Amino acid sequence: MKKRIAVYPGSFDPVTNGHIDIIRRACTFFDEVIVAVLANRSKTPIFTVEERLELLRQSIKGIKGARVDSFSGLLVEYMRKNDIRVAVRGLRAVSDLEYEFQLAHTNRTLNPDMETIFLMPGVNYVYLTSSTVREVASHGSMLSTYVPVPVAKALRRKFGGAQ
Repeated sequence: MKKRIAVYPGSFDPVTNGHIDIIRRACTFFDEVIVAVLANRSKTPIFTVEERLELLRQSIKGIKGARVDSFSGLLVEYMRKNDIRVAVRGLRAVSDLEYEFQLAHTNRTLNPDMETIFLMPGVNYVYLTSSTVREVASHGSMLSTYVPVPVAKALRRKFGGAQ
């Protein structure tokens, strides 16, 4: 029987508890979930790809079936190269819907064998974004309810302030 593999792509700058919630739940549907960090040249991240990979590794310890990788370029090419047919995307609110549908339809146009499934995070994470976490961290505020402990520590080193 072939392994059921999915990819959960994103910038994860930084990874949040909402991301971890999606990863945990995706692992209940798939034998393996590859959390793929996008090296996006159009963004200026606070963490390097290597730092994000390491923070993800630390944050997903104990989640059976989850592993991390990175890619640049188009997701459909990464999926084709790695023989993955399903992408997992998080949908927090209606505001995400239009963008995510555009992306899913574009990806399916580029690769008709690709499917996108959407998972909603738990209610505590519906309005949590990496942008919000970066903003909170830049002001030295408490982060422990928003991000895993290794990420809170890394953000504190970057910005100073509470964990």
